[in-house]
Amino acid sequence: MMKQGFKLFTNPVNIIIQILFNGGAMKTRAYVFIKVGVSKTGEIVGSLAKIEGIKTVHPCWGLPDIIAFVEVPDTKALTDLVLSKIQSLKGVVETDTHIVIET
Repeated sequence: MMKQGFKLFTNPVNIIIQILFNGGAMKTRAYVFIKVGVSKTGEIVGSLAKIEGIKTVHPCWGLPDIIAFVEVPDTKALTDLVLSKIQSLKGVVETDTHIVIET
């Protein structure tokens, strides 16, 4: 039995579309909410834009300071991206990662 809130991905058309658009592999996509130190937003946005796997970076008013959309091959790559690359940037105070669930 599936947990509430999760949907089984069984529609053959959706699977074919995923294969065509993702080069044959299901990719892991996530939004990473990033809190940064005072006056660090511009510097961090520039650094994030250079990291492979980060598709878009948006500075925001309020919290989070930055929202980044990432697309990587799998959850292991996502873990590496967030822990080793994003959180290691000087000025990053906190991250909150939200994995996109395909429906």
